[in-house]
Amino acid sequence: MMLYLDHAATTPMRPGVVEAMAPYLEDRFGNPSGVHGVSREAKNALEDARERVADALSCRPLEVVFTGGGTESDNLAVKGAALPGGRRGGVLTIATEHEAVLESARFLERLECPVTIVGVDQLGRIDIDEIAGSVDDATAVVSVMWANNETGVIHPVEEIAAAVREANPNIVVHSDAVQAVVSEQLTAEAVDLLTVAGHKVGGPKGVGVLVVKEGVALEPVVHGGGQELGRRSGTHNVAGAVGMAMALELAVADRKRLRADVADARRRFETAVKAERPDVTVNAPLDSRLVQHSHLRIPGIRNETVLIRLDQAGVAASAGSACQSGASSPSHVLTEMGLTGAEARECLRFSFGWTTVPEDGEQAAKALLAALPPT
Repeated sequence: MMLYLDHAATTPMRPGVVEAMAPYLEDRFGNPSGVHGVSREAKNALEDARERVADALSCRPLEVVFTGGGTESDNLAVKGAALPGGRRGGVLTIATEHEAVLESARFLERLECPVTIVGVDQLGRIDIDEIAGSVDDATAVVSVMWANNETGVIHPVEEIAAAVREANPNIVVHSDAVQAVVSEQLTAEAVDLLTVAGHKVGGPKGVGVLVVKEGVALEPVVHGGGQELGRRSGTHNVAGAVGMAMALELAVADRKRLRADVADARRRFETAVKAERPDVTVNAPLDSRLVQHSHLRIPGIRNETVLIRLDQAGVAASAGSACQSGASSPSHVLTEMGLTGAEARECLRFSFGWTTVPEDGEQAAKALLAALPPT
């Protein structure tokens, strides 16, 4: 039986989510933008999903914008906040952000928007004072992920938002909370824009949410029929929205149990591995990383070799971001933390999740140690 430890890439669907979606893939197939009964049925389901997402994230239903996933939500947040009404505002973000944010910033830079990239220390942490001191009158949006998708390092987003607003209250603050929402007690109230993705919380792929605080002006990046109050055009993925809403509710309700089981599993995993291989290092501090992430460096061993052996043993793990799978260049997150390219290729990410039980930690450690050549 497979031991799945790649929840940071995507999660299995939680029980009941597929069944909740099924009617909107079959007989309740209407376009929610229509006016007849079939469409009204779909519209009612969509708006119910919007209210449920809003309750889970402590925001208002009209602040919930359904998108095609976390990447689209990040693009809408960064580009949309920098370009409202034809403005070419500046962007400040972090060197270890997800590519969806960094590539959006690079796109804006080609449009002559000022872009500032703030670095991190060797543990992937950021300096609040450096961020606050780097904004100016040209800055339109600051984007800082709630937690890193590779290492699991948690950033003090609420404190950052407060410092940025003190420096310039007109700046919009965005956070990609795709990885954090499943285990961290967070609310959309902390920032102006918040990104969440369905498939990271036990829901379907291809659907996400951008929470847009009331009063924040956004330039849409998808133009057309003006759905989502003009913020995101396109026919709604009703089944996806229904599935995401249910998965998010289940994730929030399950958060306390998940944190306990995952913390135990990770403790067992890291303790067992380091007992046999003290040369293995963890690439993030214990007191400021997501409970579900274990990002290891095994000196002298290429991660591709270990991943193949783990896969053959029935363990699914990864070398980092799924978006960079197969990339020839090393992880930008790790090189920004000061690792060389060779050292970055010695790193593995084990990400636990809602299917994890404490005993999985010992099983994972046994499999990893068996996959390593003797010292």
